[in-house]
Amino acid sequence: MTHMHVAGAIHADATAHAPQWLTLPEDVNALTKQLWSSNTRRTDAGELEIAGRTAASIIDEVGSPVYVIDADDFRSRARRWREAFGDWQVFYAGKSFLCTTVARWINEEGLGLDVCSGGELAVALRGGMDPARIGMHGNNKSDDELRAALAAGVGRIIVDSSQEIGRLERLCAELDTVAEVMIRVTTGVEAHTHEYIATAHEDQKFGFSINGGAALVALVRSHHSPYLHLRGVHSHIGSQIFDTDGFEVAARRTLKLIAQFKEATGTELGELDLGGGFGIAYVKEDTPATPEELAAGLRSIVEHECRGFGLQVPLMSVEPGRAICGPSGTALYTVGTVKAVEIGSGQARRYISVDGGMSDNIRPALYAAEYSATLANRASSTGPVLSRVVGKHCEGGDILVRDEFLPDDVMPGDLIAVPAAGAYSRSMASNYNHVPRPPVVAVADGRITTLLRRETLDDLLALDAGA
Repeated sequence: MTHMHVAGAIHADATAHAPQWLTLPEDVNALTKQLWSSNTRRTDAGELEIAGRTAASIIDEVGSPVYVIDADDFRSRARRWREAFGDWQVFYAGKSFLCTTVARWINEEGLGLDVCSGGELAVALRGGMDPARIGMHGNNKSDDELRAALAAGVGRIIVDSSQEIGRLERLCAELDTVAEVMIRVTTGVEAHTHEYIATAHEDQKFGFSINGGAALVALVRSHHSPYLHLRGVHSHIGSQIFDTDGFEVAARRTLKLIAQFKEATGTELGELDLGGGFGIAYVKEDTPATPEELAAGLRSIVEHECRGFGLQVPLMSVEPGRAICGPSGTALYTVGTVKAVEIGSGQARRYISVDGGMSDNIRPALYAAEYSATLANRASSTGPVLSRVVGKHCEGGDILVRDEFLPDDVMPGDLIAVPAAGAYSRSMASNYNHVPRPPVVAVADGRITTLLRRETLDDLLALDAGA
């Protein structure tokens, strides 16, 4: 009787079912530098180490699964963005990942902070964030959220609808205050990764359309309101953007709007925010621009367009989120099962099931987002096998890493590390299947600090108002 390895017919052609961008690695243990935080490496023994702590020692101390933030890497990325953009304002997009410690880091590094809800605002304030450097976003802010922002004295409220202008005027009259506002506009540009389209992308829930005049009307109305101090214009064109091409059209259209406002009112607006969406590397083929490259490109674009419209260069701002926290975070999981599944033509795919899944990273299921992975608790001398890392949830689409080459000898009990997990993993996590959310820990110089503790079954049951 012949005994077949668990990977089965995968060995017939390791690349037969791999996507074109995924190439067979020469060394299955090698780390692709741009995917990992700056303090992540393999030890001489082959273990993955993050900021002085091995993956196994982190799991031993705090359990599995866990999100791990390289604290020094996070702070140095925030600092690098602030320094690269010089006299521009840099607002960290809190929706990517926010807790009170992160708010403190952002405040101490001199960045602003964007929040999108009353909850995010409360976390930011509790973390000691200077309210003057907070921007309040949201397409449907409640009266309570607006009242909280006004009471805190946030530096700017990004207005998204004519109804919101009315709400703010009523609340400002009630509170005897003036709101600092920017008007969110839709430029007709949609940018993702390194592609952009500049036609017919105004069919969305955010902002006032520049085409048709709604944006200009909102600007003029806000300018004349005794309850609003109009600071400028805000736009956002997409996500996971690798270069500045899409921003050129957006800058031209927003600055043209500012010129039209100047012609209508005699006042030149002093601020323009080009938004965020700056991309990171999730797989080794991704090549995002550096903060310095983005700053130089955006500065050149804005200065050129301002000259063309006869405008002074306004106070500019950008909103990186993922670009700061994404590469700083790593998700660690423990392997539970490994099996080969026949997929036809004599081929099989190896499924590696871990103790997390779509509840702690919904992006692969929601967006078909691609991630990488590596064996974290040891090095392997075996060859690479095309693998799929999946979760424990009752869904066929519960996939964490759709395609990756991992060592042939991955087995239950091994640890799997997923890089670039700092953004939109914990912030979009759920309790699907009543699975408690993992903790978030920061590691610096070998020391572990809990940022968000692990949820427990008692936490889940405490919300249940039944018998």
